[in-house]
Amino acid sequence: MSNAARILNPTLRSKIMSAAEAAALIPPGANVGMSGFTGAGYPKAVPLALAQRIEAAHARGEPFRVGVWTGASTAPELDGALAKVNGCAMRLPYQSDPICRKQINSGEMEYTDIHLSHVAQYAWFGFLGKLDVAVVEVAAVLEDGRLVPANSIGNNKTWLDQADKIILEVNSWVNLGLDGMHDIYYGTRRPPDRRPVPINNPGDRIGDRYYNVDLSKVVGVIETNSADRNTPFTPADVNSKRIAGHILEFLEHEVKRGRLPRGMLPLQSGVGNVANAVLSGLIDGPFEDLTSYTEVLQDGMLDLIKAGKMRFASATAVSLSPEAALEFNQNAAEFKKSVILRPQEISNHPEVIRRLGIIAMNGLIEADIYGNVNSTHIAGTSIMNGIGGSGDFARNAFLSIFMTPSTAKNGAISCIVPMVTHVDHTEHDVHVIVTEQGLADLRGLSPKQRAKVVIENCAHPDYKPALHEYFSRALESSPGRHTPHLLNEAFSFLPEWRANQMKSAAE
Repeated sequence: MSNAARILNPTLRSKIMSAAEAAALIPPGANVGMSGFTGAGYPKAVPLALAQRIEAAHARGEPFRVGVWTGASTAPELDGALAKVNGCAMRLPYQSDPICRKQINSGEMEYTDIHLSHVAQYAWFGFLGKLDVAVVEVAAVLEDGRLVPANSIGNNKTWLDQADKIILEVNSWVNLGLDGMHDIYYGTRRPPDRRPVPINNPGDRIGDRYYNVDLSKVVGVIETNSADRNTPFTPADVNSKRIAGHILEFLEHEVKRGRLPRGMLPLQSGVGNVANAVLSGLIDGPFEDLTSYTEVLQDGMLDLIKAGKMRFASATAVSLSPEAALEFNQNAAEFKKSVILRPQEISNHPEVIRRLGIIAMNGLIEADIYGNVNSTHIAGTSIMNGIGGSGDFARNAFLSIFMTPSTAKNGAISCIVPMVTHVDHTEHDVHVIVTEQGLADLRGLSPKQRAKVVIENCAHPDYKPALHEYFSRALESSPGRHTPHLLNEAFSFLPEWRANQMKSAAE
């Protein structure tokens, strides 16, 4: 179907223009709310045109930067393009682009890393400032002006509600068979007038199929025909398969102990190869009639649905490999029987997560022997991507699992350390830590008990003696014995710390 056939409203059809014309409507200094969540449903044309406009302005010596707000990470056509021309002054709430990351860590770009469930509320109350423009990808415009969402919802509803001006990209690549997959909830209220979010099962529908939009705010409509660009998932390596094996064995044990039902509780999974390995392992596992209440539908969950193992999946976006994305798009009408997409303020809502009893599985950069987790920073000072939704789920899940290979950089760095260099998830929100070496169930343990279990079960053999030695000396010399630490050497596993110590010793 052509784009023109997808823009049925006469008022919006009269506003069709080029991406360059639309980009010209975005002034310097504007805060721009863009669609997009984990590489899905981001605008394909306007950000590139805006980057060209910014580059031309800089060549003339004119200042031109904008603030960019999204649902989560996007793609090179958005984050990468704007960062490359130094066009982004402030980025929030999550990113994963290497150029963007480099500018944040060099101090050239400001970055606000926010729990994804908080973003809409921040926008409503004005904590983020004024939202000037929304640039949102949709699949179609109905005759009455309502909008058919595309492959992600994210914060789009909020951007459309809050922005002074709206630019729409109508992407005809998206199969209209997904019409009806979406559930846009308009019942959210601000404190103190909050009301319960009426979701008791992952498949409950509580909202509308379409976005509502004030047509007078729409200043431009752009026609596109482009697939989302996502990185292919690499086949699970040996360590990923071992981590998946430990988790599956643990879940089976919990079922046998009567602490989980045979059909499990709804699953949440972070993005990545380890997460996909766990999901893929469930295909051959004993569990049936699975459900998911998560942020992102990944290849592994799609495989579970196709295999008849997963009955229903609720998310805010689909983030699939190119091959899986093509299959999902071609069979959207069939998949919408088993998939629902919601705004991220609902997909990540703490109230709903706690009520449903989610099993949350997320990755980490480093964990310390007491169970604190760093999922955002390298060496405590440089951002990697951001906290995303992991905090929303970890704090409120029935079972909070964090997973990682035991080492990084080909074994040069231990991912199990005496003290994390940055804390995103405290020991109170971390129930289980898993590496390829084993699994540590930390529930009900004191700090000293946790340390022994983490070191013994999760640390790599190359680092286990040093961790044991650190803990033993901390037990003897720490001023406090509840959580024993040697603060002058707590970061001794950092290569930079070791290098500086050796340099000082040499001098």
